[in-house]
Amino acid sequence: MTLKRQIAYNTILQMIGKILSTLLGLSAVLIMTRSLGAEKFGWYITAVGFLQFIGIFSDFGFMITSSNLLSEPKFEKKDLLDVLFTWRFITALIFQGLSPLLFLFFPYPHEIKLAVAIIAVSFFATSITQVFNGYFQMRLQTHFMAIGELISRIVLLLGVYFLSKNNSEFLPIMIIISIASILNALYLYWHIPTIKFNFDKTITKAIFIRLWPTALCIIFNSFYLQGDRVILPLYATQSDVGFYGAAYRVLDIIIQMSAMIMGLMSPLLAYSFSRARTEEFKERLQMSFDLMILFLTPLMIGAIVLSEPIMRFVGGNEFIGAGKILSYLSWAILGICFGIIFGYTALAINKQKQAIWIYAADAVLSIAGYFIFIPRFGIYGAAGVTIFSEIFAGFMLMSLVFYHSKFLPNLKTILKIIIAGLIMSAGIQYIPTSHVLWSIILGGIIYSVMIILLKTISKQTIKEIMPIRN
Repeated sequence: MTLKRQIAYNTILQMIGKILSTLLGLSAVLIMTRSLGAEKFGWYITAVGFLQFIGIFSDFGFMITSSNLLSEPKFEKKDLLDVLFTWRFITALIFQGLSPLLFLFFPYPHEIKLAVAIIAVSFFATSITQVFNGYFQMRLQTHFMAIGELISRIVLLLGVYFLSKNNSEFLPIMIIISIASILNALYLYWHIPTIKFNFDKTITKAIFIRLWPTALCIIFNSFYLQGDRVILPLYATQSDVGFYGAAYRVLDIIIQMSAMIMGLMSPLLAYSFSRARTEEFKERLQMSFDLMILFLTPLMIGAIVLSEPIMRFVGGNEFIGAGKILSYLSWAILGICFGIIFGYTALAINKQKQAIWIYAADAVLSIAGYFIFIPRFGIYGAAGVTIFSEIFAGFMLMSLVFYHSKFLPNLKTILKIIIAGLIMSAGIQYIPTSHVLWSIILGGIIYSVMIILLKTISKQTIKEIMPIRN
């Protein structure tokens, strides 16, 4: 199996799993929004927003660092995996364990504070899976990740459905969320080599030398990525928080799927760069760039054009006001695209230290922006600063990677993708359908046909990915 075909095989498997898990997760959100209503869904967003901030703050880049270190020949892989797991377990336990205590100082209803304590267990489980996911990405065995996530989402959907049918209250739904995440972690743990706690000093030193620049970047990242969802509830009603959170749920799906693509490519970039295979590195980075643009362009255009129908579908008529917010937030996908591509690449080429100032500057500017514009403009102020922060980080990281690798993307493929996206946009705007799902399917068909007609993917690449046998 050629490298391209192996990448494609894992990408397709993970994409199928991600699509299915996304549909299951979206179905759970549909039930939650209708069951909880705007205000209580705002409670959920307030609790999760705080924990996501803590989660990203304490992420430290364990998943991508695990994947990259495990792809290098320096240490015996089993010992390295043990040490990575040990430190991820300890850091997650400390930060997620303290988060409910810290949240007690916020001026929110008792139910939200209890929700934080319950869902913190979910975030602890998710943190543990980062090392597992890094291992599976390194081995190009991403089907385990896909199956684990599917199990989690099925349990979540069935649990939320059962509770809504029985008119259950807010907190039992939060318990189901944590149970679903725990099951995902247990499934991955079952399929990974036996793990034990290991504090090997040499490996620990190597991990933290590699980790600390990434950790600083991610800490600053947490302020500009999650600052809006921590600060907004202090100035807006819980219903407005619910609208903003529902729109951001759509954006989160796009971010997760984008990170999945670069999670697969990052170890390959690190492999080529660490062995001074310059041309191979540039080819792989160009492939990453093309894949991300190919994937994100229709999602960005579709989210802007179909924003109100999408939010009506997600939350019912009560959430239609979130459509306008989604149409604004979707412009942040442009920055997200460049940020994920070149953020992962900076890590792969060991330029995390040089990227720290970018994330630090973005964090300062964003937090200042949130405190200035959210009190004045509410959810639209939060959306505007989010767009700025993503685009700022994305293009600054692109400049950093270009400076150190001399890589300049070939724009020929991108122009074809943009043309395909614009034709798709015209199609879904001017061809009426009875439901937003039909519009999405129509857009996907138009986009796929145009990608083929414009020969966006070369025949050679198609042959390597799906060889035709005589």
